[in-house]
Amino acid sequence: MQWRIDVEFVRTFWPVILGFIGFLAWLVRLEARSIENEREIKRLWNQRKEDLEASRIAREDTNAMLAEIRDDIKALIAKVGK
Repeated sequence: MQWRIDVEFVRTFWPVILGFIGFLAWLVRLEARSIENEREIKRLWNQRKEDLEASRIAREDTNAMLAEIRDDIKALIAKVGK
């Protein structure tokens, strides 16, 4: 069996062949984009986790500072009340 390209076949079906090649290229680009999007989503989730941790630490620091201020105010009120 011999493989040879029939010129008439190519002339008849060249738009279909090019369309198929274009479709394959589009599928490859789509897969690459989906992989890139998956990486970006993972990066955003990690960033969100870091941001939540940073805001939790900031809240703890603020609460500690407010507790100290509250204790100072109570001490001043106690001194004035005597």
